[in-house]
Amino acid sequence: MTRAGNVGAGLTGWTAIRRSGSCAAALGITLAVAAGAQAQERSRPTLNFYGVTGLIDMPSAESQPNGQISTTISNFGGITRTTLAFQIAPRLSGAFRYSAIQDWNSGGFATYYDRGFDLRLRAIDEGQWASWVPAVTIGLQDFAGTGLYSGEYIVATKHLTDQLKITAGLGWGRLGSSGAFGNTGTRPPIDIGEGGNPNTSQWFRGPVAPFGGIEWQPTDRLTLKAEYSSDAYTLESDERGVFDRNSSFNFGATYEVADGFAIGAYSMYGSELGVFAKLSFNPNDPPNPGSIEPAPAPVAVRVRRADDPGAWSTAWTQEANADAIIAADIETWLAREGMALEAFEVNATEATLWLQNDRYNVAAQAIGRAARILTRTLPASVEVFHIIPVHRGLPISRITLQRSDVEELANALNGGAQIVERAVFSDPGPRPAWSAYADGRYSKFHWGLEPDLELSFFDPEQPVRGDLDLRLWGRYEALPGLVLNGAVAGRIVGNLDQIDRTSNSELPRVRSDFALYAREGDPGLSELTAAYFFKPGRNLYGRATVGYLEPMFGGVSTELLWKPVESRLALGAELNYAVQRDYDMQLGFQDYDVVTGHLTAYYGFGNGYEAQIAAGRYLAGDWGTTVAFRRTFRNGWQLGAFATFTDVSAEQFGEGSFDKGIELTVPLSWFIGQPSRRKSRTVLRSLARDGGQPLIVADRLYPLVRDYQEYWIDDTSARFWR
Repeated sequence: MTRAGNVGAGLTGWTAIRRSGSCAAALGITLAVAAGAQAQERSRPTLNFYGVTGLIDMPSAESQPNGQISTTISNFGGITRTTLAFQIAPRLSGAFRYSAIQDWNSGGFATYYDRGFDLRLRAIDEGQWASWVPAVTIGLQDFAGTGLYSGEYIVATKHLTDQLKITAGLGWGRLGSSGAFGNTGTRPPIDIGEGGNPNTSQWFRGPVAPFGGIEWQPTDRLTLKAEYSSDAYTLESDERGVFDRNSSFNFGATYEVADGFAIGAYSMYGSELGVFAKLSFNPNDPPNPGSIEPAPAPVAVRVRRADDPGAWSTAWTQEANADAIIAADIETWLAREGMALEAFEVNATEATLWLQNDRYNVAAQAIGRAARILTRTLPASVEVFHIIPVHRGLPISRITLQRSDVEELANALNGGAQIVERAVFSDPGPRPAWSAYADGRYSKFHWGLEPDLELSFFDPEQPVRGDLDLRLWGRYEALPGLVLNGAVAGRIVGNLDQIDRTSNSELPRVRSDFALYAREGDPGLSELTAAYFFKPGRNLYGRATVGYLEPMFGGVSTELLWKPVESRLALGAELNYAVQRDYDMQLGFQDYDVVTGHLTAYYGFGNGYEAQIAAGRYLAGDWGTTVAFRRTFRNGWQLGAFATFTDVSAEQFGEGSFDKGIELTVPLSWFIGQPSRRKSRTVLRSLARDGGQPLIVADRLYPLVRDYQEYWIDDTSARFWR
């Protein structure tokens, strides 16, 4: 059961789906499956105790393969670090880390929990200008956390042989606290406060110290390491007595047990034994490299007009019910592909298919399979195919193909890119006449009963909590664009109801009271809505939703999106009236209500990279801006980060200072090797607070529209003929 205060609330215009049973556990399952599924290169860089590319406790200048996702856990001297790292681009990587320090014994903490974010940029490639040039990376460690682990570095790494490499660097902050030989100005002291704000005034300032090390890979799987550390561990060793730092030298070994799974053991700081484990995978390398989906229908090539003029006759248009017979044939073929005929129109030379895609998570593949079917079902005289994808009864785009191009390029080298280049993308126009709709397409009821896993991260009393629920859902598609949704869930087992902390928020408790919903809303009505999707004009898309929108709020949500099909830019406007629901998640409401809304700009840079900026009002009545960036892989994987800055001060917001997090979406098709539109979405937030929180609404427009428009289909054109 989704409880909004604890879940990652969807950003305006971003997919707001619940973290379900297949959803919340997706990361752990993915890592376990992928550990045995991906081939690792001999020279792949290793990870350090901070979970980033490095030696043992120090960083190195190398990068992981583009797109690589890694999770690590390391422990020494009562310090445990768990890190999720992502190679965002070939040169840029980021990491989110959660640390636990035992025997801290200060500020009421026996065990102190800390969160932090890292960024690294490889500025120079090894051998970029000459063979002797090392790789050089600039890094920010814990740049937006409490500052406990904050440090900056410039580091170089050079291979002496294929198996032997050396690293040397300069560090500031924590990485400049031992063996400093100078400084670069006064470094302001750490002001932990509520944490979460980038500590820019400290960057590359203060004492600077050298660090370095050596790595030797004698076999394909074994790596031996030695390093000199410039981290004095002053707080842990001198002030808190967590462990004794007797030396600056660390030694040890990492062993690649299986591709993507490694373990390590190390001598740390002359007094401690350190252990390390890593699971990594790449979304570009699925567990099932080959697809086990059914082969598409072959393209039917027409006989040449000169060879058989009669085959190209248009006399069929005079036959009674010709269009209905053709539509029924197309409907049968589409059903075999897991798709549906929404509506259909045809004349002597052109056919228009309104297509409902319920199977393929890559739009280009759905369009390609529909085009194949049209070659097999339409008379030879029909040369032009108009394919209009439809979702929730909303026409999204018009993709016009020449049948002769489909016939020519079906087996051509790089045929996917060529057919998409020749296709014409345009606005889909209004809905078709009612007579064009397939019989029985509407007034359909769909339902399901499924497990639902809800997780809570980073509670100060217990880092991970969870509930396993059973969720009953239903959807009724009454008319084109009109959809009724509902869901009820109850707990099977879990401990979210055991959270007994009382929120100390100074803001309206729009999310921080999620524990009360977990305790009292079992079973609970998580959603009961009526939504209408419509096209008010050219390049415009609209949505209106009313009802119990999410577990914590009900009300009315309206949205308008401007998105030309050929443009990478989209602009959206959303206006909501929200009323907070009773904690029992039944039909009642509390006294708190609020008007929220945002103006949002979206931009697709290509190759799956997108940015979003939303400005407006949030649930606590605060005004501000959300900035988000994400990368979507061609197979549907998505990883992104967001931050929201509002007029709520850091003191009012509480721990964390402002809302920020990482979102991960995993397509089911990646695991099973078969097409599926099901996906799971998880948001990792440092804390669930009340500032900068948007309303959660299902089926926001931008994700629905984007997938079927020109630049996105162009990015995934390789799947057109799959």
